Amino acid sequence: MASTALPSPAPLWLDAAAADALLPGAGGADVIAALALDEALLEEAHEGVRQESVVRTWMATRPVVVVGSSSRVEEEVDVAGCAAAGVPILRRPSGGATVMLGPGCVMWSVVTPHPAGVPAVERIHAAMLDPLVGALASAGLPVSRQGTSDLVLADAQSDTPLSLKKISGNALRVRRHGVLYHGTLLDGFDLALAARLLKHPPREPDYRGKRPHAAFLVNLGLGRERLEGLLREAFGAVDPLRELPRERVARLIEERYGDRAWTHRL
Repeated sequence: MASTALPSPAPLWLDAAAADALLPGAGGADVIAALALDEALLEEAHEGVRQESVVRTWMATRPVVVVGSSSRVEEEVDVAGCAAAGVPILRRPSGGATVMLGPGCVMWSVVTPHPAGVPAVERIHAAMLDPLVGALASAGLPVSRQGTSDLVLADAQSDTPLSLKKISGNALRVRRHGVLYHGTLLDGFDLALAARLLKHPPREPDYRGKRPHAAFLVNLGLGRERLEGLLREAFGAVDPLRELPRERVARLIEERYGDRAWTHRL
């Protein structure tokens, strides 16, 4: 079920093992490098260096909190709790609220060049999320889109909004000629830790109904390999990406992602 949403040529695929082989740590052991890689790939798309879309997955090897580009750290994160638990706080290039990553949370990214200019934001959300919903549905999961960019799992015993539980939160960064779209897929994640270290978000979709994290989030339980296969299928990513913009990643780490002052600027 390959999607036609991505412009040609055919998108390239990069999983964690391949990323680590090309740039050690970029598959999730070094979350700073993994975040910087997303923006480095976006720079290439925007500048016309790369004509193919890139679809990638990775997974943090330990818990880490990642705030949105405009998030206020103290407003969304239990900073003292993170320090006590040894959980680092980082910042990503895209908008949206704070998330927690770690083992059992599959990260996915699609970086797409748009030489003629990017489409409207709602079209971008649809082009990214609809193929993924279709792929998850093909695995027998009652998944749908809710809010701006959430994916939720329905409860077979109820059809009320409060029965919907979030499995995926997503965000984007748009430049004139390229789009970075990335997010989470909860599969076997420590939801209790997220509930303990993340504050209730300052903004929430109506369907959440003010539910705390523990009552709002749920794991898919499909397994990482199965989820990665569904992502690859959703976007028709077949051929591997064989080189990474290492110098761009190093520059972005020095300028932003590795700089505590940049992370805590808000």
